[in-house]
Order: sequence, then structure tokens, then C-alpha cells
Amino acid sequence: MDNERLTERIRTLVPEAQLEENKQFLTLVIPADKFHDLAVNLKESEDTLMDYLFCLSGVDMIKHLMVVYHLNSTKHGHSVELKVKTENRENPAFDTVSDIWQAANFYEREVFDLFGIRFNNHPDLRRIFLDENWQGYPFRKDYVDEVNIVDL
Repeated sequence: MDNERLTERIRTLVPEAQLEENKQFLTLVIPADKFHDLAVNLKESEDTLMDYLFCLSGVDMIKHLMVVYHLNSTKHGHSVELKVKTENRENPAFDTVSDIWQAANFYEREVFDLFGIRFNNHPDLRRIFLDENWQGYPFRKDYVDEVNIVDL
């Protein structure tokens, strides 16, 4: 499936999906409340079969936090980058996709640990790199490290 048809397919399922300009990946921004159902559909539908989550990353854009998902179909050879955003910096949360792609389990734990983004219904959401008593989220742009004095 080429990028144009894949975009049409996603917009059929989520009409609010916004196409973003990107030279490397087909990139769409998806409303957070529609993302999980879309992800299930993209994985299970014969025409998409997005069976491989090859990257899941947290991003702090100052005004909002975001999670970026890179999906690939090993059968069809097409791929897509999907983004979900939240302006809620106090309690950012998205639905887990670890029930869809097992690889998301550790990716989501990493994003939780370093950005403070929670994943609803995650089976084991706990810190993966930092101590349980660590204060703050070091990959956020507003993080202040007073102990090690790292200033960016």
C-alpha cells in the first residue's frame, strides 16, 4: 500500500487525523482517544498488518508532550509514524499499546520513567532506569538537576 492509500485508510478510520510534512516517514497526528482502536485496526486488518512496532518515543515540545509510534508491516512493506499529544503536563496519560505489540511494554516504561507520561492499563508500569525514589523526569525540558548541575 502506498502512502496515499495508507493515509486514506487511516483517515477513513479517524477522520480527525492530521497529516504532517515529513520527508522520511508518512506521519499523522491522531487524537489520543482514538489511537488505541486505530492501532488495533492497523495491526489486525489484512490490508495493513502493522505487525512491527519498531520505535516508541516520548517527546517534550514545551507546550505539549507527545508519544511517537513507528509501525511497519513486515508482510506488505509499508510503514507509518503516528503521534499522539497532550497539553496536560501535570498528569500526561495515553492508553497502552502493550496489549497490541509486546515490544511496547519496555518502550512505554522508558517513556514513563524519563518523561512522566503514564500509560493506562499498562501491565507493569514502573521505572526502568531510575531509582523508585527519583524526583522528576530528566528528559523533560523543564527538568532541573540540582544535584549533578546539568544545565542545557
